[in-house]
Amino acid sequence: MRGYEMELKKHFITTNRPYREGTVEVFQQKLKGTNIKKATLAITALGLYEAELNGNKVGDALFTPGFTYYPKHLYYQSYDVTGMLTGEDTLTVYLAQGWYCGRFTFENKVQIYGECPAVSWVLTVEDKDGIRRFCSDDPAVEAVASPYDYAGFYDGEIYNENHHQDIIQPVKFEGHIPEHFEEGTMSVRIREEMPVQAVTRRGDVTILDFGQNFAGIICIDPKKMKGNCLKLRHGEILNADGSLYTANLRKAKAETVYHKGSGIYRPRFTYMGFRYVELSGVPYEEGLLTAYAIHSDMERTGHFACENPLVDQLYRNQVWGQRSNYIEVPTDCPQRDERMGYTGDGHVFALTGAYNFHTEAFWSKFLKDIRHSQAANKEGYVAPTVPAPPGVQGIGFMSMLGWGNCVCIVPEMLYWQFGTDRYIREYYDCMKAFVDCEVRKMGGLFGKKNLWIAPSLGDWLATGRDVKYMAMHNGPVSNAFIVNDLRIMVWAATYLGKTDDAEKYAVQLEKTRDAYIKAFVKKDGTMKDDYQGAYVMALKMVLPKGELWNKVYHQLVQRLTRDGMQTGFFATEHILPLLADNGDEKLAFDLLLDERCGGWMYQVKAGATTTWERWDAIKPDGAVNETKSNGDNMVSFNHYSFGSVGKFYYQYILGIQPMEPGFAKIKIRPRIDSRIGTFSGSYKDILVAYDGKTLHISTPADTQIILPDGTVHEVGAGTYDFPVKEQ
Repeated sequence: MRGYEMELKKHFITTNRPYREGTVEVFQQKLKGTNIKKATLAITALGLYEAELNGNKVGDALFTPGFTYYPKHLYYQSYDVTGMLTGEDTLTVYLAQGWYCGRFTFENKVQIYGECPAVSWVLTVEDKDGIRRFCSDDPAVEAVASPYDYAGFYDGEIYNENHHQDIIQPVKFEGHIPEHFEEGTMSVRIREEMPVQAVTRRGDVTILDFGQNFAGIICIDPKKMKGNCLKLRHGEILNADGSLYTANLRKAKAETVYHKGSGIYRPRFTYMGFRYVELSGVPYEEGLLTAYAIHSDMERTGHFACENPLVDQLYRNQVWGQRSNYIEVPTDCPQRDERMGYTGDGHVFALTGAYNFHTEAFWSKFLKDIRHSQAANKEGYVAPTVPAPPGVQGIGFMSMLGWGNCVCIVPEMLYWQFGTDRYIREYYDCMKAFVDCEVRKMGGLFGKKNLWIAPSLGDWLATGRDVKYMAMHNGPVSNAFIVNDLRIMVWAATYLGKTDDAEKYAVQLEKTRDAYIKAFVKKDGTMKDDYQGAYVMALKMVLPKGELWNKVYHQLVQRLTRDGMQTGFFATEHILPLLADNGDEKLAFDLLLDERCGGWMYQVKAGATTTWERWDAIKPDGAVNETKSNGDNMVSFNHYSFGSVGKFYYQYILGIQPMEPGFAKIKIRPRIDSRIGTFSGSYKDILVAYDGKTLHISTPADTQIILPDGTVHEVGAGTYDFPVKEQ
């Protein structure tokens, strides 16, 4: 143990208040010092905390200490608060339930990880009298009245400074304290202000349009209130009559109720996914509400712009999808009663996201979550959502092939994108445990040796096939992931010098690949389960190049040409690159530009500002797709999985790819299509622009440049111009 870890473990407090979902406790401690030289606050919580000194927030992070697998792992933060102390000070700590024991998961459970929240802090002050420590379990710490009637991620906050709550004094926390403590290095923060774009009065309510779907919070200035209480309801779209659509929120209220208080109100323990807000209770005044977008710490590294406005908007949509869903974990969506760290959604978008932003730290944190969650089951599988609630045995592998594979896919991606083998080394045991589980479980319900044959989700939300069909015909998708995992393990074991493992996995790889071909691929290249995702996954992950590969590819091209794109979460990522790599660039751009329902441009033309969960989230007749899964509405308008098309923007339109890990050597092969028009973009210091006549390229390292006519140039670091012959 280093730093404050050991000390913090000693001082956890809570109250003995009976559990009520949404309760926020408030603790205060009086501080005195003279000629203070240095002061540091170390603090953590099982739940969420926010600390204030003399009414001023400590730090700028939101939802601290962060979301982890609480039975095993907890972050803490340390702050230099020297400049915040006057000598006569008050430390106030707000403690909410958050992910720890508040209402969470699509099952809307409470007390998932523990019965009640708890907080621990150590304030170290060095002054003229020496070094003193003020701890959370000091007898002088007292509970004070909470201004919250309720606070939770799904329902929002009810804030009332004037209500009267029974005050219960702090008590020592007797629950489980995690073994692993670590100082947090990244946080969720406010990123940018989102101005109101339009205001519409509808009877007793006002609809505010922020012009962009995003994850964020709304602050309230009581000085602008003409009345004592207001209510905000959040939504992604409007009904046909202009009212707020909220059916897709399911059991989440996504509301703020604010009773006029003494200062600017800012939500502490919730956030929302929204474009529109319905205001009631008071008239709207300019300056009353200020919205802010939030996301986890990430430096922007990628940019793209082009002449075609629809293609340009789609790029922005996927960026906003990432901003909205990289909040502590790679969430599925920011609006409804879910917002969990989905492993499948996460790895599908991981490469696109790593171009948009520097995501290494984000994934480093999530891989730790995977490790701790995985260790909680005997099988070695990785659950579909991480951090996984305790007791999810069975769902991780049995139903979710395509999701847990994140543990293999992401370390390989990080190696190529950021040039580090750290994650292959650190998480090899996790990868091995998951793949060994796959090998043990192959045979499934029906005893097919070397294959998984059993219900699973497959290519989730593919068009043309319902969820039930895909569950029963998932084999070509689920087993493609197993083949890919075995390939990664052969590579990782070889890289790390684990010869026995490499040989073992190589043997199993060939067995599973052969079994896959026998079970799912016909001699004429058609797939026995005839849907587009089956073809894509077989081509991308299973089949070696050769005659059979060519036949399967031909069948895929036929179906794409005839039907347009009809793929789901997993296969969609690979379609456009697959076509471009095999000489069908025009078809790739045809699909990118397809305005029919089932294509990206359909969403854009329908007014999307993020990517949708369903291709047909809004049907051609304008109605919302309210198809239910297990009784719940399944339509999110901010779901980044289909935003994996961003990979095509960076790697194929701009043409920027690593030839060596971490872009130590670079390949640049831009694809030009007249329908896209001129374009420009960058990844870090690599710049590519096309002005209609000339390609302008700037590169910081040795680079292979392949022009549209096939000409190859080997160049060093520098800036280059290449005239482009008319196509």
